Amino acid sequence: MAARKLKLFEAAEKLKLSSEALGRMMKGLGFKERGYTSYITPEEFEAVKAKLREEKQRIKRSMKKSKPFKRPSSARKPRRLSEEAVQKAVKKTLARMDHKRPKKRSGKRARPARKTRRAEEQAKIFEQQPQGLPRALREATVSEYMSVSELAHAFEVPPAEIVKRCVQMGVFVTINQRLDMDTISILAEEFNVKIEVEEEPVLQETAEEESLEVKTRPPVVVVLGHVDHGKTTLLDYIRKTRVAAQEAGMITQRIGAYTAQIKDFKIVFMDTPGHEAFTAMRARGASVADIAVLVVAADDGIKPQTIEAIDHAKAADLPIIVAITKSDLKTADPDKVKSQLTEHNILAEEYGGNTIVVPVSGITGDAVDDLLDGIQVTAMELDLKAPYEGRAKGVVVEAKLDTSKGTITTIIVKRGTLHRTNLYICGEWSGRVREMTDENGKRLAEATPGTPAQVLGVGGIVEPGETFEVVASERDARELAQRRKLMRRERTLASSSKLSLEAIQQQIQEGNVKELRIVLKGDVYGSVEALTSSFEGLSIEEVKVGVIHAGVGAINVNDVNLAEASEAVIIGFHVTAHADARDQAKREGIEIRTYKVIYDAIDDIRAAMLGMLEPEEEEVSLGRAEVRQVFRVSRIGTIAGSYVTEGKVTRDAKVRVYRSNNQLTESEIASLQRFEKSVKEVEAGYECGIRISEWDDLEEGDTLEFYTIVKRERT
Repeated sequence: MAARKLKLFEAAEKLKLSSEALGRMMKGLGFKERGYTSYITPEEFEAVKAKLREEKQRIKRSMKKSKPFKRPSSARKPRRLSEEAVQKAVKKTLARMDHKRPKKRSGKRARPARKTRRAEEQAKIFEQQPQGLPRALREATVSEYMSVSELAHAFEVPPAEIVKRCVQMGVFVTINQRLDMDTISILAEEFNVKIEVEEEPVLQETAEEESLEVKTRPPVVVVLGHVDHGKTTLLDYIRKTRVAAQEAGMITQRIGAYTAQIKDFKIVFMDTPGHEAFTAMRARGASVADIAVLVVAADDGIKPQTIEAIDHAKAADLPIIVAITKSDLKTADPDKVKSQLTEHNILAEEYGGNTIVVPVSGITGDAVDDLLDGIQVTAMELDLKAPYEGRAKGVVVEAKLDTSKGTITTIIVKRGTLHRTNLYICGEWSGRVREMTDENGKRLAEATPGTPAQVLGVGGIVEPGETFEVVASERDARELAQRRKLMRRERTLASSSKLSLEAIQQQIQEGNVKELRIVLKGDVYGSVEALTSSFEGLSIEEVKVGVIHAGVGAINVNDVNLAEASEAVIIGFHVTAHADARDQAKREGIEIRTYKVIYDAIDDIRAAMLGMLEPEEEEVSLGRAEVRQVFRVSRIGTIAGSYVTEGKVTRDAKVRVYRSNNQLTESEIASLQRFEKSVKEVEAGYECGIRISEWDDLEEGDTLEFYTIVKRERT
């Protein structure tokens, strides 16, 4: 009888490995990468088993040969306990560990003696193992509030070792206890692991998901414009429904995501209340919209909120299509609107530009088909595609609490297909999709890319822009949600102004060109134009000053939202901020600066620019040493027994290696020791052991030159 094929996660469970570890082992053995639910052949399973047996034998042999290693004392000296106390605490923790999945209970009660014996055997084996063996430098990705078991998996060490090191530091932990970043950093040093910190835990795409076939998806169109310029009326005509009449005071009070079928082409429209939600989505890194339709009334022209809408669309890098509404009125003047648009760098096609501008009427439907054709052409140019298979991923556009149905979360699916009963994670919440409906309340069995869906069952109100993702395991979803909740709470408690001029100097974007973004408000257009010109005139090759929005009037909530989304500061000239804008700016950590004298504002921006320039680097010599003896240590590398001839050597110094006056390499010091103890520095006239990062070709008589790089601020 042929052996049954196993799925990858089933095989991992049999081998007592994580699915990720099994995937890495299979890749190392030359087998094809696959997802957790993919099958592996019996031959592949046996090959992995053989590799595991080989690794265990190799470790046993090396442990017999190795002498106990005394770990050098760390710079930070946590509370140390006696070995007896450590072993007692570890035994106690091991007694609570049971990595096997819980089995179904039969009629008989489990004998506690068996569990106790098993824990005692584990503790005995653990005590017999040589502790603190030196390890080669490894890399691992971690995030705050990982559990002991998760950290052990990331560091590729047994959980018992993590427990013991924590106990030695006076921190008593259990296998499921979560660790803060300070503890994780100390443990990384203990286990010689170079860590990369994730900002927030996310679900990684598997190789199988990345290679899924993509198909054309509907475009997501966001409708923006000044209040009461006919956004919802236009959308109402397109959808052939009466949405506008249902809104309080005929003005849109919330986001709506609706699907319109135009012949054989589907378009998803988002009608937003002003721009707050649209900005919030950008602030959270979401890219839900593909095209922006800017609505401008033909009888009213460009208004302050219209200018804000233009700035939002440009900041999101969206192609803009202009719909000039109310063109059927006698007072309509579409040509005036087109002329006003040119003042904001939006040039209609008939004026030689590349922006589609269509005069329409949401009442009579005049030229609405032309607008839809323009959207279709733009979508075809963008070539929007997404995989329809695999786990679903979407973006939240609205969330509300219904007294009868509970929490209703509106999402737009970006990839994959969402089904009822799918497990999901959304922000700090995880659970199962209880029910799904479309915008009209009709039940949905599934939601494909580009489909708006109302999901029932999310545990709380989620902010627009949050990612909604389907997961395979309820346990994984719950743990990931818990970690996000802890990290966000910690971030909220941090009382630092993240968008002050001083902070922006430290938050330089990656790349060679840096940008200082400004939201500018003034009392009159003349002052605003003068300041805009002065600020942008400060730009130099290395630092660009960009006024992303300039307007007249008091600083409002929309200005704060835009500044948060674009990582900008707000400058006010002879204006004040509304109370709600001040409150939100304080809450979000956004700096608002107001000035009475134009030169004071220019001087402050110039000072901020100087702080954004790369500091000048200067090399400072520290000392020299002579290599007098070379030690080759397995799994560690080459140790240079050296004598410091002049100056000093420090643990964080850079080093050049010379042989016969010829430079061999330039690297960094990996470890510095005296009498088997790690030290921070060694002065001239003393001997020490030096290990050089990624360099083992050392010989007696080599010269080591130590130096450091000092950064000096420009003036």
